[in-house]
Amino acid sequence: MAGPNAIRLLVSDIDGTLVRSDKTLSDAVVEAVAKVRQAGVPVTLISARPPSGMLWIAERLALTGPIGAFNGGTIAMPDGRIVSADRLAPDIAARTLAMLDRPGVTPWLFADGHWYAQDGENRNLPRERLAANVDPIFQADFTPLLGRVDKLVGVSDDHPLLAAIEGEMKAALGDGANVVRSQPYYLDVTAPSANKGDGIAALAKAYDVSLSAVAAMGDQYNDLPMFARAGLSVAMGQAPADVQSAADHVAKTNQDDGVADAITRFVLPALAG
Repeated sequence: MAGPNAIRLLVSDIDGTLVRSDKTLSDAVVEAVAKVRQAGVPVTLISARPPSGMLWIAERLALTGPIGAFNGGTIAMPDGRIVSADRLAPDIAARTLAMLDRPGVTPWLFADGHWYAQDGENRNLPRERLAANVDPIFQADFTPLLGRVDKLVGVSDDHPLLAAIEGEMKAALGDGANVVRSQPYYLDVTAPSANKGDGIAALAKAYDVSLSAVAAMGDQYNDLPMFARAGLSVAMGQAPADVQSAADHVAKTNQDDGVADAITRFVLPALAG
């Protein structure tokens, strides 16, 4: 591909995309990303993760430019410096907590670089420790934190229940929040602009490229807004069928180095230059 439609920026989701199910980053993926950078095209990250869970990946991939945490609501540098952060309004955060207060759902809260939890026995804690790269702070009352919320998460192994709550919350909060599952067991609530559509636009602006020159890779429903705005989109092979159908291409699964496959087959041939 040449000319104005050539790819000039690669943006990748992390969980279910860049990393495997054990949250590790394969050598094959690292090497494939290096090929993009060596071609003179920057690579960046966008994720529902907090910055703390992204910095080691940025370092391993030798990234030097801005990355998008909390679905792009927070723009950070690979050294941890926060460039900008859009947070939930306190009243919306309070309403979200109230709607998550039901049997079978446990809330998590992310604010000021910390992860707050209430249930020390939740089976998802070890997985989130790996993803967030911080230990939870156990606190029964989240009320004092509601003025600084980067993300609230409803955690449940009852996936149909979480899907139902997602629908209820979208209807109740409207334009006051971005409500979407980043995984079947995580319902993320962030500021309205903290969605991957606006997030990828913010990253494109930071790198001074048009959205039509951005390639995006992802695997979940929260990736759909960036698929809709990117010039080239690739879904991982294990993504839900409707996420795959929304992408321009489908690569191998994240377990089978889907990002490396996507780069080789779809991204490198489309790079600028």
